[in-house]
Amino acid sequence: MDKIKTSVNEPSSFRDPCGFLFYKDGSIYRQINTIYKENYDHLMESGLYKTLVDTNLLIPHKEIDIDGLEPDKAYKIIKPEPIPFISYPYEWCFSQLKDAALATFKIQKIAMDFEMTLKDCSAYNIQFRKGRPTFIDTLSFEKYHPGQSWIAYRQVCQHFLAPLALMSYKDIRLNQLFRIFIDGIPLDLASSLLPSSTSFKASLLSHIHLHAKSQKHYADKAVKIGGHKISRLSFMGLIDSLESATRKMYWKAKGTEWADYYEDTNYSPAAIDHKKEIVAKFLDMINPETVWDLGANDGLFSRIASNRRIHTISFDIDPAAVEKNYLRSVKKGETNIIPLLLDLTNPSPAIGWENQERMSLIERGPTDTAFALALIHHLAISNNLPIGKIANFFNSICKSLIIEFVPKDDSQVQRLLSTREDIFPDYTQQNFEIEFKKYFTIKNAENIKDSKRTMYLMKKKEN
Repeated sequence: MDKIKTSVNEPSSFRDPCGFLFYKDGSIYRQINTIYKENYDHLMESGLYKTLVDTNLLIPHKEIDIDGLEPDKAYKIIKPEPIPFISYPYEWCFSQLKDAALATFKIQKIAMDFEMTLKDCSAYNIQFRKGRPTFIDTLSFEKYHPGQSWIAYRQVCQHFLAPLALMSYKDIRLNQLFRIFIDGIPLDLASSLLPSSTSFKASLLSHIHLHAKSQKHYADKAVKIGGHKISRLSFMGLIDSLESATRKMYWKAKGTEWADYYEDTNYSPAAIDHKKEIVAKFLDMINPETVWDLGANDGLFSRIASNRRIHTISFDIDPAAVEKNYLRSVKKGETNIIPLLLDLTNPSPAIGWENQERMSLIERGPTDTAFALALIHHLAISNNLPIGKIANFFNSICKSLIIEFVPKDDSQVQRLLSTREDIFPDYTQQNFEIEFKKYFTIKNAENIKDSKRTMYLMKKKEN
């Protein structure tokens, strides 16, 4: 992320009186306010911080001797390990959200061993670091007091249980409700959308359907079982129940047009192998630190970058393809690839208070290198996007570009045109080069063997 700022607050960090994030000279810091002193000291001195960091469940930090933005309130300034790319729950596949939930419950259980609890269980407090979910809000821990209820219970249900149930039992696309409801999916809405059969599942009946009926009353309160203080055993039982409900939910990624793309393509084995060679050669020529693979499918070409220890975001519009990609990365223990959902024609917007709490896709760039492989014909023909608009978009998100041009006489383009009138006279290789040369210098171009397609390596022009 090219965000060089000097002493300015992070716009998303303003709701917690215990502290906030800020930028100084291009680095991110967190000010811990004096009001949080007791909880922070217990987190650090009890051994909880070390335990969570050692198990990759909490972002590590260093205490730094610099002035905060509000020194009269400051207790300490810490510098957390930077996250290369911030992602959001509406960009995660089912298993990513499920793993984020299970990581949150695991953190809560470990915290109880050190007499602490989580006061904030927002899904936005999880980021995927080294391929796995990691908690990033150091200020979310507070000392546990016997008899207290779990203040984050409603939040957990809205940020994890409800969306997972909707994705599992109703429709995988309902994770996009996160883009509308930034504070989690309202339980009354989730209850109304879920099939009636889920009322016969004890955990969903309790945590979603019955909880929804009492949500209005408990909207601004911690839920207390039976209206009384709860024992430690009951507290842990609540966590166990939520964890069990989460583990029992599944979504099977059925075969789709994109999930099965490489099994039904016009590439010959020789063409695919040559395309891989070209991508690898182009990467070695430019040696980027970050890659965004747009239209990555199941990550076949993303892994050419990630296997070179390049931090790679593997975007695709198809939930099945992203699910397949993520499960593969988990199985192989990959640490340099993050599969994410993205509709490139309607990318993640800036949302929240003043449209600044969650960044748009473009604001999270530019990336060093973008891949646009077997993509441009879908943007130009399926979505009626002029090539000039496509070129301008890539100019806004990357410093270099590896892009594949697919000509009209390619069988895949002919398939797209078979059910519609050809109203794309400007979709030519010559016009493609003219439009992209307005923003990029073409460093290399190579025809893919046994194919009519051409691969380009482009570098953004200096302003």
